[in-house]
Amino acid sequence: MEIQIDIDDKVPLFTQVMEQIKQAVSSGDLAAGSPLPAIRQLASDLGINNKTVAKAYRLLERDNVIQTKGYRGTFIHPDAIENCTTDLNIWVTTELTKSITAFRHANVTDSEIRIAFADVMNTNETKGN
Repeated sequence: MEIQIDIDDKVPLFTQVMEQIKQAVSSGDLAAGSPLPAIRQLASDLGINNKTVAKAYRLLERDNVIQTKGYRGTFIHPDAIENCTTDLNIWVTTELTKSITAFRHANVTDSEIRIAFADVMNTNETKGN
């Protein structure tokens, strides 16, 4: 598997890494249990920041596409093929759209929605969520 990064693309770099790993899993180029390069190694190979690769790996692990086994490394999750279709961004957007539509039907202004959203996000940040 070879990851290609396009720094001129509007798609964030971490998303490009994620999408290409998911594509490699879906196409069978990466099978369950296959090792992935270490974060530093992949970042160096791609010429990008370690934090960018770390974010991609963290989100792929959250989605059960990869799994980290401590110092042994990072590997493709046994259920990766099924989990490659998971896109939490689409789900979040859909749920927010439903909520905003309900708020607007109740005549809540966009400004009130933004303020409430910011308040909820700030409250959750202080609680560690």
